Amino acid sequence: MFTFLLILQSLVAAVMVAVILMQRSEGGGLGVGGSPSGLMSARGAADFLTRATAVLATVFVVLSIALAGLATLERAPIDIDPNLAARPAPRGAPLQPAGPPVADPLAGAARQAPPAATPAPAPASNGSVPLAQ
Repeated sequence: MFTFLLILQSLVAAVMVAVILMQRSEGGGLGVGGSPSGLMSARGAADFLTRATAVLATVFVVLSIALAGLATLERAPIDIDPNLAARPAPRGAPLQPAGPPVADPLAGAARQAPPAATPAPAPASNGSVPLAQ
């Protein structure tokens, strides 16, 4: 039901945008009106588009309220992880992890000696450098 209403609201929004863009504005609109030789007169087109905009806006608002109501009803209950429900720390105390302390894998990295550098290969007698194997 929620998905159907969401798709319907998307379609209503797209049609409403199209109807609003077709209305005649001070800049001339997107080609609607201006010539009484069409199927509808300029005044008739303006009345139709104004009413269509009002109806589509009303449907959009009603669908928005319905979707908000359905979202609160269909929401799953919230389960709290019991590991996170520990007592809060006193104010000003540093935060501590909930589990046992974990050893820092990089704790001794600064004390280790750097790896020994490998010497560069000596050039051959003909001036070319031999390929590494």
